Amino acid sequence: MADLDTSESAMEEESQTETAAPSISNFSSKLRAMVRIRRKYQVMKKRRAELGGELPRSGLLPRPTGPEIFTFDQLPVSGGSPRKRKKKKRNRVMFPNDGRRYLPAKERSRAKNCLFLLSIIVCVQVYNAIENLDDHLQRYDLEGLEKTLKREVFGQREAAESILELLSDYLSTYVHNKPLVISINGPSGVGKSHLGRILARHFRSVASEELVLQYFMLHHCPLEENAPHCAQELATRISDMVNRAEAEEKIPVFIFDEVEFMHSPLLEYLQGFFRANQTNEYLNAVYVLISNIGQAEITKFVLQNSSSNDSLGKQKLTQELGRQVKRSLVHYHPLWADTDVVPMWLLEKSHVMECFLDEMTREGFYPDTSHIERLAAEISYYTAGNREYSRNGCKQVVGKVNLL
Repeated sequence: MADLDTSESAMEEESQTETAAPSISNFSSKLRAMVRIRRKYQVMKKRRAELGGELPRSGLLPRPTGPEIFTFDQLPVSGGSPRKRKKKKRNRVMFPNDGRRYLPAKERSRAKNCLFLLSIIVCVQVYNAIENLDDHLQRYDLEGLEKTLKREVFGQREAAESILELLSDYLSTYVHNKPLVISINGPSGVGKSHLGRILARHFRSVASEELVLQYFMLHHCPLEENAPHCAQELATRISDMVNRAEAEEKIPVFIFDEVEFMHSPLLEYLQGFFRANQTNEYLNAVYVLISNIGQAEITKFVLQNSSSNDSLGKQKLTQELGRQVKRSLVHYHPLWADTDVVPMWLLEKSHVMECFLDEMTREGFYPDTSHIERLAAEISYYTAGNREYSRNGCKQVVGKVNLL
């Protein structure tokens, strides 16, 4: 019904305008058409506004009061300070699930390949070096030597371990910058010469007879007037042996016993062989010096430290004793400045009994314990605390067994 009323009012207005048409005959036909179009447009706009409920049914549309020009000026907000604009959150750029991300390609450096190849070469060289160490040690059979020393040398465990350690470190490689010189020192009868014979016998069996020299001073050069000739002969023999060993790629062993009787020319010649600034064949050699020089210091030290029962404490005492004996040896002759000193302790009564048992077994006697104790009691001893140390070691054992 509202639509009909509005349409009737519009028709009435149009009829009124048509009646008033003669009054505006002055205008041209185009101007009248424009006026009619404008009025129809206003009527249609009003009708649409009423249908949408935005304007009341009666009245015309409000005319704009100002120019419709867009500006950046903010509208005044009633009731206080202007509101702060909320920052819009930027949406994260998400890659599609079915897509692939391609990172920028990095150029591979050739230096990494070279470094990897160098690491492989170093590992192979280290492995070969370890294998060569085992080959050298197996050639000289130091495990067999260790078993022999434990079985045949009594009361000198620390000295035997020191000698085996020095030989193992030196014989593990073939090329050296200096020869190995071991000085075995101790009082009479503690087993120095016996140890030297064991070393000579072992290296003759694993190397060869020509690469081992066992030199007894009182036997090979007893007279002092023959010392220069003995020195020349010894130098020639050492040169021949080191040249043979160089050709066979082995290490010769020289064992000098009774060094306390060695004359000055021989000591000077030996000191020349011990130096580091020599040709290669003279650098690869083992020298063993056996003497009783420093026996007074060893006897005094052992008696003062007889309370040490544990093996660790005795090992530390052995190292300290070695340093004291070396100072005495260097004072005796500068030859011992470049040597590794291995001191041998006094033998206790239990060790002397082991010497009797071993010697009686070798000679075919029945090892009666009471008989061995009776023979051991006939030997003189030092007394320190609750321990007894033999004054002459096992030197009298062979003679007493031969009297049985």
